[in-house]
Amino acid sequence: MERWKVGTMLSILALSIIPSFHLSAQTDARLVEALRLAQSGQVDSGRAIVRRLLASLSPTDSAYPQALLAAAKIAPDAKSVASNLNRIVVEYGAGPWADDALLLLTQLYFAQRDPVQTTQAAERLNRDYPDSPLRARANFSAARAYFELKNEARGCELIQQSLDGAGDDVEFKNQVSFYASRCSPASTTSATTTPPPPSPADSGTRPTPASHAYAVQVLAVKSAAQVDDMLTRLKVMGFEARVVRDSTGFFKVRVGRYATREEAVRTQQRLRTRVGGHPFVVEEP
Repeated sequence: MERWKVGTMLSILALSIIPSFHLSAQTDARLVEALRLAQSGQVDSGRAIVRRLLASLSPTDSAYPQALLAAAKIAPDAKSVASNLNRIVVEYGAGPWADDALLLLTQLYFAQRDPVQTTQAAERLNRDYPDSPLRARANFSAARAYFELKNEARGCELIQQSLDGAGDDVEFKNQVSFYASRCSPASTTSATTTPPPPSPADSGTRPTPASHAYAVQVLAVKSAAQVDDMLTRLKVMGFEARVVRDSTGFFKVRVGRYATREEAVRTQQRLRTRVGGHPFVVEEP
């Protein structure tokens, strides 16, 4: 249990430093520099910049909520992350950063294994910011939380909304599709079905040789629960993970799709250090 607590805290800190997806871009050059320092390993320097900025700004300044968001991303503990994010939601709900804050709260609560607060944060995002492009990501976490709460109906509704909002993000769509398999086919086919590519005979051209890529395999199991846990850990650590299912029924959790083996090996080394286990490089068509 202690090992899980430590692992969860490290994951939360990684979430605050390196978001697992593109949030609304920070526009203040000072905050951009603070986050750059934090991402390069100089976390204390980044925090110092944000701390001084918050002390010098008036709470009515338009840069203040943006500074709170940066403070949350590089906060030293989960309590500080949640405090800064909740301030944005409560005090600056009409501003451009509130949906970012709610999304990070959704992921934070899900990483802490608090399904009730996860669903509350996501539902508030759905209710108050219906046009936000971040809803699909929040709904994915909320759907899994609803599954934990035995509310399959609402979970499947949010899975469908996540599929609808996935856009061209193939890896994210693959992750959502893994959970869509537990829902009725009628409710999840619209966003996952794509027309097949034209055959060589139709196009009148010869097929081009398939290009190969490299990925890092982290896990291969038949348990959906184990897959869920690993996807969550990787997501909050900033890794883009996906699930591949083979003909024997194994679910394989893989990270990345790299043009060269060298790139994959670098990610393999990072995964071995941060996640543990025995990740290995695989070649994909």
